[in-house]
Amino acid sequence: MTLSLDPKTALVVIDLQHGIIRLAKSLNLSEAVDAVVANSIAVLDAFRAKGLPVVLVNVAGGAPGRTEQARSHGELPADWAELLPELNAQDGDILITKHNWGAFIGTDLDQQLKAQGVTQVVVLGIATSIGVESTARQAYELGYNVTLVTDAMADVAEATHQNSIEHIFPRLGQRTTSAQLLDNLKG
Repeated sequence: MTLSLDPKTALVVIDLQHGIIRLAKSLNLSEAVDAVVANSIAVLDAFRAKGLPVVLVNVAGGAPGRTEQARSHGELPADWAELLPELNAQDGDILITKHNWGAFIGTDLDQQLKAQGVTQVVVLGIATSIGVESTARQAYELGYNVTLVTDAMADVAEATHQNSIEHIFPRLGQRTTSAQLLDNLKG
């Protein structure tokens, strides 16, 4: 399938923040995380160069309710939710702080994108099966065309990462790599 981008496509960068990056690296994902950050920055720079909307999302809490699995990793550091400085947040970027897995629930992201005429989102970030997948599901359900940059995402377990990429993402939109996306943006 050939990658298609709508004229008004927004980039949505999920949870590339100090706390998530440190946590991922503590789980021996340094190499994967470094690749995600590098690929994400390349895509981010290309979107900005084309004048396309950029959304930088961080997470500063979780949804209420009981879960079987413990959700806390202890006291969160003061800089937990701060975006990586390498993302070089710009005045024109849309900044979204979420308290759920996905970036649309409990935020005004949908309204901001629709106000700019956005019809497609390109999603990347960490973690593949949580923040990225949840945001992609919500975007798809809201009627956006969805593209997922598979080499600009990582997960705590390879099995969950691959499940999202191989079984879930084809049902939500198009999969691509950062190189394919960058080629498309140049053309």
